[in-house]
Amino acid sequence: MRVWIDQDLCTGDGLCTDHCPELFVLLDDGISYVHLDGWIGNDPGGCDSTVHVPKRHERAAINAAVDCPGECIFLEPDPIATDDRFADAVIVNDQTGPPGGDGIETAQ
Repeated sequence: MRVWIDQDLCTGDGLCTDHCPELFVLLDDGISYVHLDGWIGNDPGGCDSTVHVPKRHERAAINAAVDCPGECIFLEPDPIATDDRFADAVIVNDQTGPPGGDGIETAQ
């Protein structure tokens, strides 16, 4: 999951920092921003400043978004990662599980 803040909607209440200071920070301008590992998503802000939410902070990020009075915290799924082992795979049926194997054959 990824998170970003629309600073135009932020009311500066700081509830997000109460929920998860590992992901949210209130700066001197009185507005909240996302941050992770020393990087602050404030230039230019908005959806171009997303950070990955570590699994251990997902619940806190969701709670921050739900409780935010400005409704400015946006959660998005991570882009789907591809598994290179199946890059040449061809789906031969849409059934799950046996009999008949996993339904994946490697292209020749």
